[in-house]
Amino acid sequence: MAERVRVKTMSPPGHVRAPHYLRGKTGEIERPLGAYKNPEQLAYGLDAAPKELFRVRFTMAEIWGDRAERAEDTLDAEIYAHWLERL
Repeated sequence: MAERVRVKTMSPPGHVRAPHYLRGKTGEIERPLGAYKNPEQLAYGLDAAPKELFRVRFTMAEIWGDRAERAEDTLDAEIYAHWLERL
């Protein structure tokens, strides 16, 4: 069974890498992608420590609710660990 996660609802100013429409949504880790330097820090020329990156799968029903045309379809997004809450 895939691990369930929720995208945090943070709204920090500046360059962020979690799509707004996915914040607060629940999905499943499809697979880990490895550790990469945090692009949120690199965008400002700062030294960036590596952070784990995951491919997370969301259903259209989770993202769009009753407005989803095909509720069972999915969307995959690559999201860094500091944006994810494990459920």
